[in-house]
Amino acid sequence: MKNLVEHLSQYATYHRDPRNIATHFVGIPLIVLAVAILLSRPGGDLAGLWLSPALLLAGGSVWFYLRLDLRFGLLMGLLLGLCLWAGQALAIRPTGLWLGAGLGTFVVGWAIQFIGHWYEGRKPAFVDDLSGLIIGPLFVVAELAFMLGLRGELKKAVEAKAGPVAMRHKKATA
Repeated sequence: MKNLVEHLSQYATYHRDPRNIATHFVGIPLIVLAVAILLSRPGGDLAGLWLSPALLLAGGSVWFYLRLDLRFGLLMGLLLGLCLWAGQALAIRPTGLWLGAGLGTFVVGWAIQFIGHWYEGRKPAFVDDLSGLIIGPLFVVAELAFMLGLRGELKKAVEAKAGPVAMRHKKATA
């Protein structure tokens, strides 16, 4: 199994333009929220816990994140818990509201992602490696930590493999 630096470095090689990273701060949370909303049906309440496919996916994801890094794993668990809460709140609403919120959020999130990759001039990481779908949310959390001056050693290790974040200009086509 790859370690945290290997996962983040591989993903980071597709994300060195700060405009692309900025779009990911919006797009990825919207996509994660959308998946939680859409997978919260079918579901049901059992002793105060909403059991749904979203809970299973979030639980597996948190387990994966915890194996990579305890601190990031705990934070990802909290963030995914908030998404599950929102998903459950919408899952009990009328089908049109639940489905409209889930699909609308999903489409907007992906549109923002593709705008970012247009700036990057590179396809999304998951096209080459599906693990990018689970690493993307962790990458956003790690980038936020780096921007806040946290996890400096991890940032150095990632940048040693992927290079620093630097403004890249999309090549003009003639």
